[in-house]
Amino acid sequence: MTQDIRSHMLTMINSMNKDNIPTQEIVGTPVCCLSFNAQIETIVNWAKDRQSKIVCVANVHMLIEARQNSDFAKVLRHAALVTPDGIPLVWMLKLMGAKQAQRVAGIDILLATCERAAQAQISIFLLGSTPDVLGKIHQRLNTDFPRLKIAGTNSPSFGSIDPTADLNTIQIINNSGAGIVFVALGCPKQELWMAQYQDKIQAVTIGVGAVFPVYAGTLKHAPKFIRSAGFEWLFRLIQEPRRLWKRYASTIPIFIWLALKQIVKNKAGIARGAVK
Repeated sequence: MTQDIRSHMLTMINSMNKDNIPTQEIVGTPVCCLSFNAQIETIVNWAKDRQSKIVCVANVHMLIEARQNSDFAKVLRHAALVTPDGIPLVWMLKLMGAKQAQRVAGIDILLATCERAAQAQISIFLLGSTPDVLGKIHQRLNTDFPRLKIAGTNSPSFGSIDPTADLNTIQIINNSGAGIVFVALGCPKQELWMAQYQDKIQAVTIGVGAVFPVYAGTLKHAPKFIRSAGFEWLFRLIQEPRRLWKRYASTIPIFIWLALKQIVKNKAGIARGAVK
């Protein structure tokens, strides 16, 4: 990332409006404690007015990435909404006292938000992945949500960020009238991209990562019992070992260690409070 782009991005994330959304810090990142339905309604309400908001769908990898990348950590800290995608994050929220916390995963956000967007006559835009995947998503969305308006799709280059191309893409998004933009550029690129252009995009942007190929049917979705048990990461590792083994090996052990430290510290604090 060039110094100019980095400076601009930090200026923008520091100027983002803070919304009164309850959060609980998990290994240093504030994660939303609202129920699934409440988070979806929050997104839809922003989209009705085409508010420039960033929604980050957090898992273990994302939180550890934030620990190792200060720019990325600032993006998450100043995002309008950070949802708990991974089950370990939900477990941590509940252990920290947020008993109402529910998993708000990327694929579920896509489906629930599209359903509500169709009802509220809010159009959506799909950004990322390949033209083939986008075509399959477009076709399936038309089947699943006949009343949903898909304002447009765009498959950008997977190379480094190109400001000129990005501005052209943003103009297309804004001209389309979309209230919600699903961004699938991969973590942390999609979150950094959303933060960099947050002041220019007249819509709610949601980073959804691998959701596009899952919904398109080109990547298998873990069965519900595997997701509920917290082993979706293993299911994905078996599907994409070359791409994911290094990521998981460098993040999961660190998360477990930091989470245990946070739990112990929290319990010690509760015990001291009880003694007083």
